[in-house]
Amino acid sequence: MTDIAPLIKRSLVDQALEQLRQRITQGVWAIGERLPTEPELSAELGISRNTVREAMRVLAFSGLIEIRQGDGSYLRSMTDPLGAMKALSHCTLVQAQETRQILEVEAIGLAALRRTDEDLIALRAALKSSGDHYHGDLEHYISCDLVFHKRLVDAAHNPALSELYQYFSSIVGAQLRQTLNIQPRRQAVFDLHGALLDAVEQQDPERAKALSRQLINEP
Repeated sequence: MTDIAPLIKRSLVDQALEQLRQRITQGVWAIGERLPTEPELSAELGISRNTVREAMRVLAFSGLIEIRQGDGSYLRSMTDPLGAMKALSHCTLVQAQETRQILEVEAIGLAALRRTDEDLIALRAALKSSGDHYHGDLEHYISCDLVFHKRLVDAAHNPALSELYQYFSSIVGAQLRQTLNIQPRRQAVFDLHGALLDAVEQQDPERAKALSRQLINEP
């Protein structure tokens, strides 16, 4: 009996989450609006307050709501990032490359126009760290490489693009992992990163975009 109880509880929480997410996507509550209290939601959904509380914690972790101690819960967003991550995790290698072409290439074009001296310092540091590990442990190299690419996108100074790329970076990492587990790492490919940084530094968006496309197709 003790082995079954947690499964029952988890199932109830999942059901509560599904109903609450439905209300959010249907626009029952406006962004910034205070949500009903736990007792009110418990009565409305026909479940215990403990189950409601657990579901609300998951929603807060997802960024959909904000729980203010002593004040209540407020709606922060109508889009569930966990749902977006689930969809991204099922994309194919080709779909990931297509998405990078749209998102990353254009962001890097903007970065070439908008980068600051501070951006260049951070980019050089990230590229050096990436280069130090290029021929070493694969996971360490991928982690360093993602930092470099994220800083490139951040240099576009568009918070929406940075946020999107933050979610997508795990898919970029998976793409690199899949490719580099099959193909050997080649210095000529890594050198493209340096050329890309030079194009950004020289504020040449077309060259930066062309090099970015080349890197995506040949990581």
